[in-house]
Amino acid sequence: MTATPTKPTYEVKDLALAAQGKQRIEWAGREMPVLRQIRDRFAQEQPFAGVRLVACCHVTTETAHLAIALKAGGADALLIASNPLSTQDDVAASLVSDHGIPVFAIKGEDNDTYHRHVQIALDHRPNIIIDDGGDVVATLVKQRPHQIADLIGTTEETTTGIVRLRAMFNDGVLSFPAMNVNDADTKHFFDNRYGTGQSTLDGIIRATNLLLAGKTIVVVGYGWCGKGTALRARGLGGNVIVTEVNPVRAIEAVMDGFRVMPMAEAAPLGDLFITVTGNKHVIREEHFLVMKDGAIVCNSGHFDIEIDLEALKRQATSIREVRNFTQEYRLANGKSVVVLGEGRLINLAAAEGHPSAVMDMSFANQALACEYLVKNKGKLEPGLHSIPTEVDQEIARLKLQAMGISIDQLTPAQVEYLNSWTSGT
Repeated sequence: MTATPTKPTYEVKDLALAAQGKQRIEWAGREMPVLRQIRDRFAQEQPFAGVRLVACCHVTTETAHLAIALKAGGADALLIASNPLSTQDDVAASLVSDHGIPVFAIKGEDNDTYHRHVQIALDHRPNIIIDDGGDVVATLVKQRPHQIADLIGTTEETTTGIVRLRAMFNDGVLSFPAMNVNDADTKHFFDNRYGTGQSTLDGIIRATNLLLAGKTIVVVGYGWCGKGTALRARGLGGNVIVTEVNPVRAIEAVMDGFRVMPMAEAAPLGDLFITVTGNKHVIREEHFLVMKDGAIVCNSGHFDIEIDLEALKRQATSIREVRNFTQEYRLANGKSVVVLGEGRLINLAAAEGHPSAVMDMSFANQALACEYLVKNKGKLEPGLHSIPTEVDQEIARLKLQAMGISIDQLTPAQVEYLNSWTSGT
């Protein structure tokens, strides 16, 4: 009789990396006091006892602390990578070896492996899904609708994922509650702006050793990620151009002191191009053809489709690796275009992602959003739900407290004035 093959309990690069990963996880924890307090409370209250939870996230030192906090709260948690190049293999090994958390993530995994891991995650029959980009939720809806009955809800902290969830709701297929973590003030004001701004430039510098001072840097998109990237690029001496499709954001970029123009006009001027739109093909064939020789192109949006790499490959006569995470495409017109990180998130492909201090607030939101879903099981309508204001403010309060910063409190007279319409000039 043939034995039934056993399912793998984890899939990481090398468990021997666990000691290094453990050390790096501990280092990141020094800057994550808010999530540490939440973890300690979860350990006492066990809000996720009996809850099967799947997280599809960037497997980094910061994500490790979220996974550890959720397990401490009683969750039967499983973790997969949300991006083939963002996994830190030593962290994945430590989560398996030191914390007993099933992890399916290998840096550089191909698309077939990634999609197989998504199926493994759904085999866990999750009650809660933490999704970065919406792939697990979309696969559940399209391929396993019978499992929706198991689902309490999902959380999403990427702009791209929120766009997909809104589209699902508009199409009538979002039949469960989804927490919009991305739009929490303590997430997008800080993670998207300061985290993306610093980590994007960090990834570019690590991949290229480029001096940014004096370079013309084109930032494609002026949402919160674009604002942070443009701010940091200017801070390093770059001459920043912003391209936008939203007239309000374009005006804001102008008022912030940046040049604003269409991509067709920016393409011949830029030395470095950074996409942060959450959209597809914002840099296309017609743009590659007029770029300077040696122009560098990279992406800090969630998916690698922001840059039309297929069009670039069609124009290329040769492609070669010139540095780690750095490919030079030689075009038929004699010029070259350099692509960083295969067009994937450069801050995670070539660097370590956002600093742990900013992810402390983002993952505090994730943890508390999961708790909110469990506490309100069966009470929330299908669709997108905002993080409650009191939760957002409590995260900010805890962060300030950990930083040793005090702020003013309203006096009773001020509270009365703000709630009254009778007082005037």
